[in-house]
Amino acid sequence: MPAGVSWTSYLKMFAASLLAMCAGAQAVHRYYQPDLTIPEIPPKPGELKTELLGLKKRQHEPQNPTLPRTL
Repeated sequence: MPAGVSWTSYLKMFAASLLAMCAGAQAVHRYYQPDLTIPEIPPKPGELKTELLGLKKRQHEPQNPTLPRTL
């Protein structure tokens, strides 16, 4: 094993890391409580709250090739 660690120590650390990762994911999931329901009728464009409004605004602006582009 790497760095001279025994298999038992390596597996214990792996199991502890995996358990901590799963517990953290569960804690974040319970804290934010995402809406996992699937609507029967998909929403119309523009009704979703997850759309990037800044990106939509930037796409509709005319671009002038002589001016430097800023983000």
